[in-house]
Amino acid sequence: MPADRPRDESGRAYHIGLREGDIPDVVLMPGDPDRVNRIVESWDAGEIIGQHREYRAARGRVGTSELGALSHGIGAGSTAIAVEELAEIGVRRFLRVGSSGSIQPDVDTGDLVIAVGAVRMEGVSDQYVPDGYPAVADPRMVHALIAACQELGYPFHVGITASSASFHLGQGRPGYGGYFPSRARHLVDDLRQARVINFDMETATVFTLASAFGLVAGSICAVYANRSTNRFSQDGMERCIAAANRAVVIYDAWERERRERGLSYFIPHP
Repeated sequence: MPADRPRDESGRAYHIGLREGDIPDVVLMPGDPDRVNRIVESWDAGEIIGQHREYRAARGRVGTSELGALSHGIGAGSTAIAVEELAEIGVRRFLRVGSSGSIQPDVDTGDLVIAVGAVRMEGVSDQYVPDGYPAVADPRMVHALIAACQELGYPFHVGITASSASFHLGQGRPGYGGYFPSRARHLVDDLRQARVINFDMETATVFTLASAFGLVAGSICAVYANRSTNRFSQDGMERCIAAANRAVVIYDAWERERRERGLSYFIPHP
């Protein structure tokens, strides 16, 4: 077994515990393993197919669209491992389904944020690409997420996410004992002025790796915290999951039409 791309004795990827054919080519990616169970419950049919470490895996169906789910844990390091190993076993579309904190006063708890790009503050993407390389979503996935939210009537916002390396200082919160250096004190105000919508910890990693590998990525996050109003509420995840599911179905329909028409790119019209 090669050390550079390790697998177990049965051929499963070392960390996620999956091999080719175990999971469809589009995967919803929450951080929390328990959220995979909530995703499966939202599908027309589905099942948990394994868990290793923080990586709980499932596969199922919504309508005629087959899709998978895999939790990536907290932070960029475990997320990069998930993207790498999923790509290795044939996954081509990655859709982060996460929670986040808003830094804009008009983006309320329970709202959804569709990221078109992300500020690369998580550190891991620096190991893959130069400093100026953008972390951007695939426009087809962005359009599908927008269409899904509009169809379902959910409150949503579209823009830039900041993916941080930590939950506390990295998102402008004081550390233990009030530890709060000046660069962290000004972080939220600076990003707010630049029209960044929200914080998470993983979107930039998913976007950067997918772009570098020639794959497709999107991100939709429920807002749990509003840093401007200091409000916290764990609402919106069911809407976030439903929008992600619907976006996969919409994306699949657009891709069928694109292929039928023999186009390299397809922009749907109402």
